[in-house]
Amino acid sequence: MNNKQKIRLVVFDMAGTTVNEQNVVYKSLQTAVNKLGLSVTLDQVLLLGGGKEKLQALRDIIQATSPGLADLEKKSKTAFEDFLSILEEAYANLEVSTYEGTVEIFGLLRKNGIKVALNTGYNSQTACALLKKLNWREGQTFDALVTADEVENSRPAPDMILLAMEKLEIEDPQEVAKVGDSIVDIEEGKAANCALSLGVTTGAQTAEQLKTARPDHILDSLTELPAILSLQ
Repeated sequence: MNNKQKIRLVVFDMAGTTVNEQNVVYKSLQTAVNKLGLSVTLDQVLLLGGGKEKLQALRDIIQATSPGLADLEKKSKTAFEDFLSILEEAYANLEVSTYEGTVEIFGLLRKNGIKVALNTGYNSQTACALLKKLNWREGQTFDALVTADEVENSRPAPDMILLAMEKLEIEDPQEVAKVGDSIVDIEEGKAANCALSLGVTTGAQTAEQLKTARPDHILDSLTELPAILSLQ
């Protein structure tokens, strides 16, 4: 990549990319959907809902697994309310961790003058609960957080990346790299015209699934990122 040296901002997805929360969000989505009387597998939830704003994820999961189901929007909103309650209870006792080298990579990027933003299909309350458990602080561990409820259009639309750029005063998307564990993360990066749209296999979707979005690279670990950006 000829312009890898020009990257000034890396936008990271949270769950499955930088934060290992043991798929509790997707397991909670699965429970909420199946409370409607459906029989959806976790693999289906990961494929159909990975990386998306969670109400939209529920719409897509329900529609794809139960085509023709009446009252889709009503059922999606019911499942979403159940999901929030299920997730809140699950998070109360959940131990979350980071993937290998994540905090060190944040530090290396920032040392090299590259801003670090987190973006997520979570709402602000859920994202901040995760960050609190990790003791990650904006302005210290990372530079900016953008959540799905801050923008009009969720992934794969570019709104969250564009807001991160605005917050961090980056004007040219060709100075931005996006990293995420789902197809919609990669599509989001491409929609924003980022210089690099990278997939990582630590989370929701497999390398074969990620390849369908035509990422610039697929990583098995975030520890491969410094080499891609020619950092030491």
